[in-house]
Amino acid sequence: MTKRTPFKYVKTSPEIIRLAVMYYVRFLLSLRNVEDLLHERGVDVSHETIRYWWQRFGPMFASKIKKRRIECMKSSRWRWHLDEVFVKTNGKQHYLWRAVDHEGEVLESYVTKKRDKKAALKCFRKAMRKHGNPKAVVTDKLRSYCAALKELGGAERQETGRWLNNRAENSHLPFRRRERAMLRFRRMRNLQKFASVHASVHNHFNQERHLCSRQNFKLNRTAALSEWRALCAG
Repeated sequence: MTKRTPFKYVKTSPEIIRLAVMYYVRFLLSLRNVEDLLHERGVDVSHETIRYWWQRFGPMFASKIKKRRIECMKSSRWRWHLDEVFVKTNGKQHYLWRAVDHEGEVLESYVTKKRDKKAALKCFRKAMRKHGNPKAVVTDKLRSYCAALKELGGAERQETGRWLNNRAENSHLPFRRRERAMLRFRRMRNLQKFASVHASVHNHFNQERHLCSRQNFKLNRTAALSEWRALCAG
């Protein structure tokens, strides 16, 4: 039995859809910017079509990327860095929790209305369900982390200190730049969807070029693009 392609009832080719989703999620571009770039390539679509594409296919691409990375990454249980940032949606303040491993890979992104023990527990359990139990957890001095780890039986693994959590702080920067370019979000559901998709796409294309030679960077970039083009290939 052949596997059903997710692009079966879409008239546009999957290559164009993947290109449009990558442009919008990866770079600091608006929907109309992506529309103009595609028009330059001879593809005539509206910005609302591009919005529909990323909302329908973006989470699917992100889940495929995350599944592959979970299978390949064996060292993500060594040390986790957790932190939360304030994000406003339609004038209301929410909190974006982010779990990052010791290499800067974003493991999970979770949006909540509060910053209490219940929210911290949900974030921990969501990350542990997919990535296992870490050997050490680096957090700030928010009491919610300590209370949540005590309930999970891992209070002795918590580490707090000045500059220890810079991994998590730096992981917020790409999302912050994208948030400003999008003029923020209107709904909490859209924030959760985009944060998850953006984290997976950023992990996939982030090569940390300052840590490798030019030749290795070019090879890694080519491999990342090839894997992206093969996503959900039907």
